Amino acid sequence: MKRIAVFTSGGDAPGMNACIRAVVRSAHYFGLEVYGIYRGYDGLINGSFVEMDERSVSNIIQKGGTILKSARSEEFRTKEGRKKAYDNVKKYKIEGLVAIGGNGTFTGAEIFYNEYGIPTVGAPGTIDNDLYGTDFTIGYDTAVNTALSAIDKIRDTADAHERIFFIEVMGRDTGYIAMRSAISGGAEMALMPETKTSIKEVITKLKYGTSHSKASHIIIVAEGDIPGRAQIIADKVKEQLPELDTKVTTLGHVQRGGAPTAADRVLASRLGLGAVEGLIKGKANVMAGVINRTLTYTPFHETITKKKPISKDLIRIIEVLNGRKYNNLDLEAEGE
Repeated sequence: MKRIAVFTSGGDAPGMNACIRAVVRSAHYFGLEVYGIYRGYDGLINGSFVEMDERSVSNIIQKGGTILKSARSEEFRTKEGRKKAYDNVKKYKIEGLVAIGGNGTFTGAEIFYNEYGIPTVGAPGTIDNDLYGTDFTIGYDTAVNTALSAIDKIRDTADAHERIFFIEVMGRDTGYIAMRSAISGGAEMALMPETKTSIKEVITKLKYGTSHSKASHIIIVAEGDIPGRAQIIADKVKEQLPELDTKVTTLGHVQRGGAPTAADRVLASRLGLGAVEGLIKGKANVMAGVINRTLTYTPFHETITKKKPISKDLIRIIEVLNGRKYNNLDLEAEGE
């Protein structure tokens, strides 16, 4: 293998730039030429390729976002679009790809490999931490710390005004951000898809707290929680407990931005190097990940189709420290 290319796709995540840097510098260390592809799969289709040297990734490890930009490509979903992408890969004599992204990115990479046989190794870049085959994904630690900073500030005003705050964090299909930010922020409850939220239970908990002179509460809600988003849950609580002063804060895309934490920079660097070494060793159609501190490679098919369970131990911490028992948990293994 003499020439590879790297691209970022899907939602951006803090640490993607650190991973791009690792891919480029690792490639040159091993004597490979490396190209960057702008705007993900759209760039593959439109031929947005640029050769990268060691200096082209200087001073980016601390930056959020992605210098290669990102986009969601509808055209790549078509056979015609993928044929254009393949023609550009051959035009630039690319022999292997590093795809930094999440579930959708790897789904596209698997289809592309099955059709044209271009070796691809993925690096998991998503704040949701929902990819099977790695304990942590690039951007997750930063997103949790961003959420935690907001929770700490909101707790001050919640306490001062004796209010109930419902804070919505990202997590379309999983409660990883909600779980860790709730534990580290000392939240009274964490509502997430895996724990089958009961509005009745939330109301019971709030009644108990207020009857024992607890005037403020912080409740973390994953955006994908089953009964609905934070505003819907808050409205249902307000209907039955109109005497409570309830507020809703949605953190939104602020969790996807900002400088990556040290943990995300180290993880991204390790996975970027692992992706390049994987290509050199002949691996294809796999995602590089870290499980129990060991670099691993998981087939895209497993990463895409297998559900990553949330840690029972972490769920139990919330339950014990806040007196809320979770029933019918969607937990299949220890996770993390």
